[in-house]
Amino acid sequence: MEPFTFASSSELRIPVAVKVNRLEGHEKPLPYSILLKRPDLRHRGSNLSPNSELYITVQPFSDSKPLTVHSQTPYKHFKNGRVWNQWLTLPVNYSTLPANTQLAITIWDLSPINPRGGDKNHHIPFGGTTVPLFDEEAMLRTGRQKCKVWRHKAADGFSDTTTPWQEPRKRGRRGQQEETVIVDEKQSRRDAELERLVGLMKKHEMGEIPESKWLDQMVFRQIERLERQQVKDSTRPRHSAKSVENSDAERNGNPPPPQCAEGDPDHIDGSFFLYIKFPRFDHPIIFTDHEYPPPPISSIPTPTTQPTGAVNFKPPPEVHLGPGIHSDANDTSTDGGGLIRIYDPEVGYADNPAEAKHRRLIRGQRNALDRDLKPNPKMRDFLNKVMSYGPTVELSDKEKDEVWRFRHHLTRDKRALTKLVKSVNWNEATEVRQAIALLPKWAEIAIDDALELLGPGVRNPAVRAYAVDRLRKADDEELLLYLLQLVQALKFEPRELAKEAEDADMEDSSLASFLIARSAANLKLGNFLHWYLMVELDSDGTPLAQQLAKKSAKKLFARVSYDFMKELEATSEGQARRKVLLRQGEFITVLSKISKDVRNSRGDRPKKIELLRKLLADPKNDMLHFETPLPLPLDPTVKVTGVLAEECSVFKSSLFPLHLTFMTESGEKYPLMFKMGDDLRQDQLVIQIIMLMDRLLLNENLDLKLTPYRILATSTHAGAIQFIPSTALSSILTSAKYKNSILGYLRFHNPASSSPSAPSVLGVRKEAMDTYIKSLAGYCVITYLLGVGDRHLDNLLLAPDGHFFHIDFGYILGRDPKPMAPLMKLTGEMVEGMGGASGLPESQFELFKQYCFTTYATLRRSSSLILNLFALMRDADISGLRFFEGEEGVRKVEERFRLEGTEEEALGFLGGLIEREMGSWGGVVIDKLHGFAMGWRA
Repeated sequence: MEPFTFASSSELRIPVAVKVNRLEGHEKPLPYSILLKRPDLRHRGSNLSPNSELYITVQPFSDSKPLTVHSQTPYKHFKNGRVWNQWLTLPVNYSTLPANTQLAITIWDLSPINPRGGDKNHHIPFGGTTVPLFDEEAMLRTGRQKCKVWRHKAADGFSDTTTPWQEPRKRGRRGQQEETVIVDEKQSRRDAELERLVGLMKKHEMGEIPESKWLDQMVFRQIERLERQQVKDSTRPRHSAKSVENSDAERNGNPPPPQCAEGDPDHIDGSFFLYIKFPRFDHPIIFTDHEYPPPPISSIPTPTTQPTGAVNFKPPPEVHLGPGIHSDANDTSTDGGGLIRIYDPEVGYADNPAEAKHRRLIRGQRNALDRDLKPNPKMRDFLNKVMSYGPTVELSDKEKDEVWRFRHHLTRDKRALTKLVKSVNWNEATEVRQAIALLPKWAEIAIDDALELLGPGVRNPAVRAYAVDRLRKADDEELLLYLLQLVQALKFEPRELAKEAEDADMEDSSLASFLIARSAANLKLGNFLHWYLMVELDSDGTPLAQQLAKKSAKKLFARVSYDFMKELEATSEGQARRKVLLRQGEFITVLSKISKDVRNSRGDRPKKIELLRKLLADPKNDMLHFETPLPLPLDPTVKVTGVLAEECSVFKSSLFPLHLTFMTESGEKYPLMFKMGDDLRQDQLVIQIIMLMDRLLLNENLDLKLTPYRILATSTHAGAIQFIPSTALSSILTSAKYKNSILGYLRFHNPASSSPSAPSVLGVRKEAMDTYIKSLAGYCVITYLLGVGDRHLDNLLLAPDGHFFHIDFGYILGRDPKPMAPLMKLTGEMVEGMGGASGLPESQFELFKQYCFTTYATLRRSSSLILNLFALMRDADISGLRFFEGEEGVRKVEERFRLEGTEEEALGFLGGLIEREMGSWGGVVIDKLHGFAMGWRA
């Protein structure tokens, strides 16, 4: 069997589209006798002119029911023919369509008089056709289609439609052969030629025939002429079938079938065909239905025998089973006392109303009784287990009830507040009042719990205000670590409260006012808040549908940005900071224009470098010298006085990013890379998480020498990246200068000293070797936890002082463009750089593993904070998170922490992973293939 490549319709998440090309057909004009009988026909548009104005509506149907509203062609005046050439887009995606979807296409004629009376509508159906989107083999129709138009009928869209797009074949009577059709031989040859040309046209549309514009236009006009002639010929009588039908009908005493859809015996409808076109795709699209999880089955234990001595208060109901139905396959008795297992579609999906009412009554009446309630040892263990759950775990009904019952006792446990919020029924005013009354009595919660309370699952303003009060106790440096997520948390503020505050000219929300106040008082916070808001307000690189979905959120961000600028204007120091932000905006605008001009310029890389230096030195751009030092948007603590144009360059890449070198106020050089045409928000998120992890490790006195370089997205398609002098591992391992090894690179830049006061390991200064081992261990664990993909030797860098780090985080959360990708990037060359595996002299591999274990255990204890940060970013329109729905992306990170087991089990898994990935061949193959691909491109 030959291989067949296809795509699934469930993955085609784009709107349904159809192109209406033209209407071809011929109809004899109405005789005057009919116009005398029907005066209203004189004013119908199609009777006044063969090229009268018509419009078309398209609506999808399934199971004789409409799926959405119709789409309509715009008004168009026709001169020589009814040609629209108009694409119509329907508000429904291919992925949501059932297999029996049909398009009901109706052509509407204009008539000032409605023959049925009422004069409410001035349009009547000219004709209609119904075309299925999927063919008999469940394949999506593509390309050009010829649809028969049924005159004076609106397309019905029914399953058994009366307006099919292809006229059904007429079958002969039983026992009789079908009537032979006598066709003109010349017309037959013309039809065969037209069929051949239409087949060639389809091949031309698919790209199988090379394009020749001047010749193609001639052929297309000839095909249209042949099609018009074929339609005219189809209206002529080809055989005597009509007379046979009429004579048979008269012989049976029935009137002959009408030749006009409106029942007029003096008029014969013409033959019309509508030519439409469906989009083509790279592969055939096969219908695939969405697979729903199997519904839960009600499992009620059936009592087999009644215990002796039991009191039977009520006799069992009499059950009469139908034929072939047995309550128990092993029970042959006919007493009918067994229970029948039935399917209840609401079990597992909807709350039991009786249980919900019982829970509501119990919670509302026993508030005083729960105040002094204390758990027993067994219940205390149960509650401790519930408290250990991660932020993505949903509590069961029993767990919610127990947390609520012991809520007064749990006020001393800071971990319990988030569990109580999940246990409260926020639609019950009584429960809400009781829960909010406990907030002042609760033990001070951790910062990760405060972030969870600001997530999308919490809408109560009192609870969110309580979380903001906890954030007020964090210093500016700690707040900067969460600022990116806190800006996203503004989306989850209750909309009705924000609207009321806007109408009353009050603060938008407690979170917004908190961020504005803290950022206005700190230059660094204000700098990053401003640029985070600018990116959210930028919609140039966002599709139209997503722009409409985020319209309300943008209004909120615009209001916060306006209030922030207004707050800065209140003080003289704030006014100076506002001017700095405006200068930064002009600075980024100039860099964006220069980058775009360099990328679009013709010529090789040296000419682009020459153009870049010329543009930077142009006095119009004002980049050589700043009268007042400008704080860089990337790092506002660094103030630059101008650019060193002669030291600037262009990287060898498809987007041609700029390598810029600035002179700082202190006389030092600050290199950075400005990239245009790429969305850096995902890289910005990963670097922010790495900076947070670095701080968590430093709090435990574990300095892993990480290098979280700075990165800032200035829009959805541009940004700046700090440039760290380093060398890619691919260059180190192919350089004879370093003996094709990492250890040779370290020895070259950090040779061992003969002085006994400067210890060395493997011929490398001990300080440089420790830096290499620590940074390698840190990045191995961190990239594993974040699921960073597309790891090859070109995005693994090593600095001369031994700092190892990763770049280019285009794939995260386990996604990888290459098959057989390793979970952890640890090659044999990296291990050889620390002296090889265990057992070799002076090998540092065991020390490396200990750093890995310590890092993993430390970050695992702070997993809630990391998971909550990802949860707040799920609606940030970042490519790596957009791929997952809901909390699926957060669960991908949670799986790698292995929170379901103990710490010993998790460390055992990590040790096995290190041993397995160190000797895996999948990563070696990927590196070889990537090297070949890069060499071929060069």
